[in-house]
Amino acid sequence: MNFQIAMLLGQDGVTNGAIYALLALSILLVFTVTRILLIPQGEFVTYGALTMATIQAGQPTALVWLLLGLSVLDCACDLYAAARSSHGFRFPRRIPLKLGYALLMVALIKTLPLAELPMAFQVLLTLCLVVPLGPQIYRLVFQPIASASVLVLLIVSIAVHVTMVGIALLLFGPEGARTRPFSEAGLELGPVTFNSQTLWVIAVSLALIVGLFLFFERSLYGKALRAAAVNRLGARLMGISPTLAGKATFLLATFIGTLSGILIAPITTLYFDSGFVISLKGFVGAIIGGLVSYPLAALGALGVGLIEAFSMFWASTYKEIIVFTLIIPFLLWRSLASRHVEEEE
Repeated sequence: MNFQIAMLLGQDGVTNGAIYALLALSILLVFTVTRILLIPQGEFVTYGALTMATIQAGQPTALVWLLLGLSVLDCACDLYAAARSSHGFRFPRRIPLKLGYALLMVALIKTLPLAELPMAFQVLLTLCLVVPLGPQIYRLVFQPIASASVLVLLIVSIAVHVTMVGIALLLFGPEGARTRPFSEAGLELGPVTFNSQTLWVIAVSLALIVGLFLFFERSLYGKALRAAAVNRLGARLMGISPTLAGKATFLLATFIGTLSGILIAPITTLYFDSGFVISLKGFVGAIIGGLVSYPLAALGALGVGLIEAFSMFWASTYKEIIVFTLIIPFLLWRSLASRHVEEEE
C-alpha cells in the first residue's frame, strides 16, 4: 500500500464514517428519549435514496400512497382517542392538516414534471415524502406501547424493520438504483482527487452535527428533549409531553436517515434491503459511545468507516466480520466496568 492508495481508502472511510456517525447519533437520540432501539433507521436511508432515484427517473413514486394510507390511519387513531376522551368529544384540528398535506403530496407527484425539476427541488420533494413517515410510525406502532419494557420495544422495532423491507420491495422493486451527483467538480489535493459528492457528504454531515449540538444546547425544544432523555417522569411533571418528545425524535431521526440516503445514493447502489447493514454499522458506533455519549458515538462511527475501508484492501472477504467484531470488546469492557443490579421481581 502506497500513500495514494491510503488516501483513497481514507477518503472512502471518512465518507462512510460520516454517514454512520449521523445514523449513530439518530439511533442514540431515539434510544435516550424513548428507550427504542430504532432498527428501521436504515430503511429511511434506502427509502430516501430510492425515492430520489424514482423522482429523477420521472416516475410517480408509489411511496406517496403509503404516506396517504398512514395519514388516514393516523387520523383514525386521533378520532378514536378524541371519542374516548374523558373531557368529551372534540374534533382534532390536526386531522384536516394531515389529510391535506398527504393529498397535496399526491397532487404534486401526479402533476409535476419530476425529471425536469431542479436538483434542490427533487431533494426537498423527497424529504417531504419520506420524513413524515417517522412520526406516523411512532404514532401508530410505538405510542400505544410507550411504557412497555425495552425488550418489547426492541421486538416491535424488529417487526417494523421487517415490514418496511417488505413494503420497500413492493414500492421500489428488487432492482438497485443510483442518483445523479449534486455536481461533477472535484478537489485535487496532491495525488488524490476528492469528488464533489464526498465533499457534499462531509460538509452536510458536519453541518448536521453542529446543528444538532446547537439545537440541544441552545433551543428550548432541544433542552426539553434532553430533559425527557435524562428523566422521563421528571420531564412529564414539568409539563413536557413524552408523546411530543417521541414524535420529535422520530422526526429528527427520519430526517437524518432520509438525507443520508440522498447523500450516498450517487456514490453507491442501494437496494430495497440495503438499509439493515448500514443501520447496524451506525449501531456499532452508538454502542462504542455506550448509548449515552454523542461525541463518542460520532467518533466510533467514523472509526467504523475507516476500519471498513482499510479492511476492503487487506481482507475484503472478511470486512463485515471485522467491523461487527468491533462491538465485542466494547460490550465486554462496559459489562465488566459497570455495576450489575439484580432485577426486581
